Parts: sequence; C-alpha cells; structure tokens
Amino acid sequence: MFPLIAAVTSVAAALAFGAAAVVEQRSTKRVRRRRVLSPGLLLDLARQPLWVAGIFADLVGFVLQVVALRFGELALVEPILVCDLIFAAMISAYLRGLWDPVLLAGVVVCAAGVAGFLAIARPSGGGSTVSLPSVMPLAAGLAAAVAGSLALARLSPRVRPLALALACGINYGVAAFLVKLITSDFRGLAELLSSWPIYALAVVAPVGFLLNQNAFQQGTLVSPVLAVITATDPLVSIGIAHFWLHETLTSSPAGIAGAVASLILMIAGIIVVAQRAPIAAQPETGR
Repeated sequence: MFPLIAAVTSVAAALAFGAAAVVEQRSTKRVRRRRVLSPGLLLDLARQPLWVAGIFADLVGFVLQVVALRFGELALVEPILVCDLIFAAMISAYLRGLWDPVLLAGVVVCAAGVAGFLAIARPSGGGSTVSLPSVMPLAAGLAAAVAGSLALARLSPRVRPLALALACGINYGVAAFLVKLITSDFRGLAELLSSWPIYALAVVAPVGFLLNQNAFQQGTLVSPVLAVITATDPLVSIGIAHFWLHETLTSSPAGIAGAVASLILMIAGIIVVAQRAPIAAQPETGR
C-alpha cells in the first residue's frame, strides 16, 4: 500500500512542478536580468502575480513530494518526478494548440524509461538516518559540482543556462535526500531542530531554487533548462539512495544492464521532449 501512495503522490507532485515551471519561466522574462544568485531577482519576481501563482504550485508539489518520500524510497520517488517535464511540455502544447507526433513519441519513450527502471531496479528498503561525518564527502562533492557549474556559467553566455540548470539539478537531488531523512525519522519539532538535515536543507533548497530561477531567466527556451534539471535530479538521487541510504536495487548483471538501459531510454525521451516541446517565452514588454 505504501509504494502505491508514494507513486500516486509522486505523479501528482510532477504535475504541480510541471505547471509551475511553465508559469515561472514566463514570469522571469518580465523582469530585468540580474547577476547569478542575486536575491534581487526574487524581489522583482515577487511583484509578478503569475510568478506567485507558480510558487503556489511549487509549494503544492513540494508537499506532495514530502508525502511521497515519507511512504516510498528515494530511488522510487525521484525518477517518477521526471514526469514534470512531460507535464510541462503537454501543458505548453495545449495552451499553444501545437501538437507534434515526435513530441508525443518522446513522452512515451521517457515514460517507458521511468517505468522500466522502476520495474527492473525495484528500489526497496534502505535506512532513514545518516550520520553527519559520513555525509561530508557528499557535501564536498556538492560544493565542488556547484562551484564548477558556476565557473562554467561565467565562461560563456550560451552554456550559462545549462550550467546553472546542472547545478540546480544537483542541489535538488541532494535536497530530496535531506527531505527523505527528515520525513522518515520525524519524532517531533524538538528533535527535528536538533538534527543536522533540517539545517542542511535550509541551505541547499534555497540555493537550488535560486539557481532554477536564474537558469530560466538566462535562457530563451525553458525546455533545455528543465531537461537538464529533470535528468540530473533523479540520477543524483539514485546514487545517493544506493550509497548513503543503502536502498536495495537489482544486483544481477542482467538487472543492472536493464536498469541502466531504462535510464538511458528515460534520458533519450527527455532530450526529445526538450527539443520538440513548444515551451518558449520571448522577453515580454508592458511591465
């Protein structure tokens, strides 16, 4: 019963995140550009009613994600959230009245990849607590990856949106891990405030969110940005689930090959959807 609850709430969360992505990306084009990680961008966006609506959808998605992580494994929930790109593409196609057979094929391929991974890998078990010393290599890796992505973003305006999206996806994968720790072992507010995951989440989640908004603003098309975020998040989450939470995945050679092939299929579907989805917003006037 618990895996079913996790799966259903994960799909609902993906729908909310997909709708929020379309709304937020359009909103970022209505305000002037800011330097990367500038808090001023959020102040500008807060004056946009459309952006506020997108944030509400994000909050709904986050609550549903928390519920899903409470009842399901990290390696189960995060791959399902890949569907946020599918929903974003379908919503945008519906609003524009533009339907593309190749886009629909990409949607099917992506969904098949996700379903194949879950059916073959069969994520299960895993722990709910991780000591602070044991997570320090992950923290160092996160810091290095984000710093490297930001350095790459400064080198070329053309790759900047994708570099920021990569850093965002890494942050989101780690944030999902932290949420999993918090929800799995929640025993009251006092104990929550005395544990390290809540403070780590207070840093990682806002940084990821700000990187997300910057990535949307820096690029004309939201699809490539959302594709990078969408692919990076579950891959990071699956790795963390295996090495730090010790969640059980298939271990046979054939099973591993099938799971990897499914992830490749999922990423191929993401790329097709990102290339063909009519999720674009030109800079708007009349602020």
